[in-house]
Amino acid sequence: MTNINILHLISTGENETCEFKSSFNTETIETLVAFANTKGGSVLVGVSDSGKLIGVTVQKETIRHWLNEVKSKTSPMLIPDVEAITVNNKTIVAFSVKEYPVKPVAVKGKFYRRLANSNSLMTASEVSELYMQTMQYSWDTYPYPGASLDDLDNEKIESFARKINENERLRISGTVMDILHKLSLIKENKPTNAAMLLFAKEPLMYDIHAGRLKTKDYILDDTIIRNTLFEAVEETMKYIISHLKVAYEISTETVKESTRRKEIFEYPLEALREMVLNAVIHRSYSNAGDIQIKIFDNSISIFNPGKLYGDLTIDDLKSDNYHSSARNKLIVEAFFLTGDIEKYGTGFHRIRTAIRDYPGMEFNYEEMQNGFVSELRYVPVDKNKTNVPNDVPNDVPNDVPNDVPKNVERQEKIIEYLRLNKQTSMNELAGLLNVTRRTIKRDIAELKEQNRIERVGSPRTGYWKVLDNK
Repeated sequence: MTNINILHLISTGENETCEFKSSFNTETIETLVAFANTKGGSVLVGVSDSGKLIGVTVQKETIRHWLNEVKSKTSPMLIPDVEAITVNNKTIVAFSVKEYPVKPVAVKGKFYRRLANSNSLMTASEVSELYMQTMQYSWDTYPYPGASLDDLDNEKIESFARKINENERLRISGTVMDILHKLSLIKENKPTNAAMLLFAKEPLMYDIHAGRLKTKDYILDDTIIRNTLFEAVEETMKYIISHLKVAYEISTETVKESTRRKEIFEYPLEALREMVLNAVIHRSYSNAGDIQIKIFDNSISIFNPGKLYGDLTIDDLKSDNYHSSARNKLIVEAFFLTGDIEKYGTGFHRIRTAIRDYPGMEFNYEEMQNGFVSELRYVPVDKNKTNVPNDVPNDVPNDVPNDVPKNVERQEKIIEYLRLNKQTSMNELAGLLNVTRRTIKRDIAELKEQNRIERVGSPRTGYWKVLDNK
């Protein structure tokens, strides 16, 4: 490392790969460990926190003594590159390490990782995840402790296979066992963690806690959702939609004397669904915490346990141009095969695209101490107007235009529910809309006559297809 290199590092300040120390101490070793567990980096001893050159006194055995201290206190043993450089008549000692091939590295039994310009003490679940990542393992590929194949719901597995075939990303056939084997969802003749999360008869205790809040301390409504993952996503979306305001764009077209209209929700459903999917698919399941969804007057936030995985950073997410590894490989593959997600690494781009038609809406996200939070928020453009799209009324859906028949309003909701879940039954629709099954049956018949929907397959095993030929 040359004088120019040192001066350049100092000029850029402390960051993800560089830290200053006025003297060699335990924190120096902790920083080297954090660098080794992340992307590598350099510690400049003899530079103050503010970037001032103060130098250090180095005698004949000093550097060897420091190096031995690093080696003896780290496991696996770190052997950094060390150089003493004279800059402006002051001695600077530069310790440099690369990302260690076998992680995590500890100092006196403690594990650190580098976040921005500071060291973060890793939790037990983060240590476990980092080890599995290094060994190219995935938590969801391990057999679920104490589980047997009898703990899986065969109907859910068969429905999953049908959905894969409908999406045509893979053709799959055979028995339930054939399906599980083909997708590596069983190991040693036992269900994997992924299989239990996706298909267990009794859902595992990984909850989604969702609520409608007026303030942080004033909860208007809340619910706990505990279900297998595909079902949990659909339940969560239904809950969120039930708390959204909606406006209606009335068209001049008529179909069988019914006014045609378009529902405009105050938040883009595509963006919300992507955020829910991200939370469910990419959370850390080695962390027992809940996914938390908070719906406020002007924002919706989703928190999921587990920080960004691997080398992925917040800056990477902002770029829309990154390659990253999946924390839950089998779960990601399952949702990809069913068409619920697209190519991994494109979700945030789709969210930003979806909110373009919503003036005043921001998409924010950040890492927190024990997880990751994403948020859609309205920011008023001026003092007199809150920019909800098309001026969504506060009392929707009760304040529906008088010239819109109730059956049209209900049928539009049916369309939206069927978009979210193609296999929603008439009984489920009746419960969701608080009407009789006979009413739903009549609405379905009208929608089919209008060529808005069609039934694909048998009444028992088929699904609804929404036709976008309005």
